[in-house]
Order: sequence, then structure tokens, then C-alpha cells
Amino acid sequence: MRTAYQWPDWCPSATFALTVALLAAAAPALAADYASVADGPAILYDSPSLKGKKLFVASRYLPLEQVVKLESWVKVRDSSGGMAWIEKRALSGKRFVMVTADLSTMRQAPEENAAVLAQIKKQVALEWLENTGAGWTKVRHLDGVTGYIRTTEVWGG
Repeated sequence: MRTAYQWPDWCPSATFALTVALLAAAAPALAADYASVADGPAILYDSPSLKGKKLFVASRYLPLEQVVKLESWVKVRDSSGGMAWIEKRALSGKRFVMVTADLSTMRQAPEENAAVLAQIKKQVALEWLENTGAGWTKVRHLDGVTGYIRTTEVWGG
């Protein structure tokens, strides 16, 4: 006879399985959502209004993490962690990353010993193509060279 309520024997493993399934389903929702500044410079504001205080002028291709999306405005975070608002129409769905290392090496394959294609300086924008999931990001330089760069050496992807 039980004196206190006890979970059935199947419950701990079922609870664990349910927790794992829910976390797996939520993982894509937890991934950062990036966009880049479209064709020209764009103004970042302290509030979602053209009457807001102008904080910064963002250059073309600057990657920004989208934090909050409204009908015409998006609250974004830059590589330094700063938050601001930008008009949605100033963003492009084409993603770019920014080199954060002083000098980064673009390689022909996602391997440390692969042929070197280019040396890329800090704050250069590269078109994001894909993450390999193994510590490398596939990118394309504006001059057309496509290769792989260490994910830890770029921001925005």
C-alpha cells in the first residue's frame, strides 16, 4: 500500500523522452535570426519611429540579429551587442557575416589543412552561404571567391 503518491515506473523515462522531444522541436526556434542591411546605408533608431533618436548609420551588408519584428520595424542587435531599431524595408533577406578576427583565412574546404584561397581582414563583409555544423561557415567574397572560414572568426551566421 502506498502512503504517498508515487509516479508510475514508466513516468521518469517517459518524462525524459518528452523533455528531449520538446527541446529538439524548440531548437530551431532558439536559433538566431539574422538579416543584413540592404542596398544602401540605413539609420538605426532608439525606438520604432522615424521621430526616434538616430543612433547610428549602418553600412550596406552589415549583419544584424533580428530580436523583435513589428509590422514596419525590427529591433536588431549588432556584433557588439548594441540594440537598436531599423525600418524593415532597410533589411535584406540575403545574409552576410562580418569578419571579427584581425585576419582570417578562407580555405577551399572546411579543413584546417585545405588550400588557402584568401586572407580576409577584420570587418570585411562576406556573403553567408551555409554553416557546415563542424566549425566552418561557407562564404562568398564580393569578388566572387567562395570558400570556408572558421565560424569563430565571423559574426552574423
